[in-house]
Amino acid sequence: MIKRIFYKNRFVYAAFLLALILFMYVNNSSLFAKQEDKEPLLLAHRGLGQTFSMENITGDTCTAERIFEPEHPYLENTIPSMEAAFAAGADMVELDIHLTSDNQFAVFHDWTLECRTDGAGVTREKSMDELKQLDIGYGYTADNGLTYPFRGEGIGLMPSLDDVFDSFSEPAFLIHIKSDDPNEGELLADYLKNVPEERLRHVAVYGGDEPIAILKKHLPELRIMSKATMKSCLTPYLASGWTGYVTSSCENTQLHIPETIGPWLWGWPEKFVNRMEKKDTRVIVVAGDGGWSEGFDSVKDLERLPTSYSGGIWTNRIDRITPVFHENSTKQ
Repeated sequence: MIKRIFYKNRFVYAAFLLALILFMYVNNSSLFAKQEDKEPLLLAHRGLGQTFSMENITGDTCTAERIFEPEHPYLENTIPSMEAAFAAGADMVELDIHLTSDNQFAVFHDWTLECRTDGAGVTREKSMDELKQLDIGYGYTADNGLTYPFRGEGIGLMPSLDDVFDSFSEPAFLIHIKSDDPNEGELLADYLKNVPEERLRHVAVYGGDEPIAILKKHLPELRIMSKATMKSCLTPYLASGWTGYVTSSCENTQLHIPETIGPWLWGWPEKFVNRMEKKDTRVIVVAGDGGWSEGFDSVKDLERLPTSYSGGIWTNRIDRITPVFHENSTKQ
């Protein structure tokens, strides 16, 4: 009798486990996801700039000293580079900011000036007027210092955040705060409060945990992202996402998902993207493991993405990848 009950229960447990596995598969397989008839959002990292080898790169590497042979005249984080990116088909441009000594926001990537410019010192310790005097193309070389093709071409090209907003009335921007200074969050919040609400809907901000938390406090409708917000969204999703449930911590934010991590997320790619969009959250896929702002910069890179992917794509060469999507839309 006991033996019969044991075998009966074992069958029930096995049937339950099989049903659970089948539910998890069906509920998270993109084979059954609603296919959105839309192209991915294309995010141009720092506009259209010079790219470089990622081999053996570290946090101290001067990337301006290892650029590939230039194929275009644009320097990252400049108004011309942003204009070129949008003209090439970018839906959004990412830009970096530093607080200056006179409480303005300079659009520039590096913490210090020696790598790219003819200046020296810490970027945030200079005034905006001082930074505008620099040649930001001074340090770029593709042949180990034999030639400097942009030297003299970048004088006065470092813009302020004011310059960016004055130059573009509608395009979308992703602003990167390059520090974890809470004061920078306060000042950026004060700055963005003066941006018209309709314009602010096209702005997102990411960066250090502290300034981003302050921004969210002052501007709760602003789309933001930090390591803390990513963790607060994805950690519970990894635990319960197989059910399709998405926590409120995932609402109105942005997720930068490395391509190596994506397949481990429930419903990747289409169901995951659809679930996050229902929470008004934007998903951007970045190349590699996400460590060094690697992008999908060629047609070959794009082949690694699922054909049905409809989220955002991070790229350093918007000029190379946009034609792929333009060709696809023409065929349709």
